Amino acid sequence: MSGQSAGHLQRCLLLHRRDFSNTSLLVEVFSATEGRFPAVAKGARRGRAPTAALLQPFQPLWLGWSGRGEVRTLGKVEAAGAPLTLPGDALYCGFYLNELLMRLLARHDPQENLFAFYLAALKDLASGQVIDQVLRRFELQLLQVLGYGLVLDREADTGHPISAAGRYRYVPERGIVPARDAMPQETLSGTTLLQLAGEEPLGGKEIREARRLLRAALAPHLGQRPLASREFFRRARGS
Repeated sequence: MSGQSAGHLQRCLLLHRRDFSNTSLLVEVFSATEGRFPAVAKGARRGRAPTAALLQPFQPLWLGWSGRGEVRTLGKVEAAGAPLTLPGDALYCGFYLNELLMRLLARHDPQENLFAFYLAALKDLASGQVIDQVLRRFELQLLQVLGYGLVLDREADTGHPISAAGRYRYVPERGIVPARDAMPQETLSGTTLLQLAGEEPLGGKEIREARRLLRAALAPHLGQRPLASREFFRRARGS
């Protein structure tokens, strides 16, 4: 997309921010129309600049920007509603979503559906919905948008329907196959797969299996570098 006029505001959220020079901020913006891109907020750190308080993760924004290069220049900044307050563990989960988008999204690639999924996930976290349910749903949506969607209701090799009573395993770049000789800790119940496919509430065992499945599905795309948000969460939990 070509340079965006600062007079035309777009709905956005920030994935990250850091200081840039003595008076400015460098922010990573996520918008439906432009996807993910870096931008400089000039003067945002000067004195009591009102934009500094607005330019925070989880604050829905109306933004205008200019420029045609890799890094844009922010213009007008307005709140697009109240900040989304993520209580307790939900805050770490919000940073986890942001890190997934930072690591997996190419820059300047419009993502209207994914932006809507992301905003919905943040609202669900803010409203106190079950964290694992919110995260697994978004991870599946993210993989689908990126072209790596999981087929959870049929076996990869045969196309046979998944049985709730069956045991299965996930094979990267292949999909869901019968467990057969797999170790028990590597297997997934058919119930877990069908509940994920139908976006149904997950029980305790299903939550653990779903978490393991999605971690395995995301791992090839995230690479070897650990996710900082997971480390922060472990430290906060003292584990």
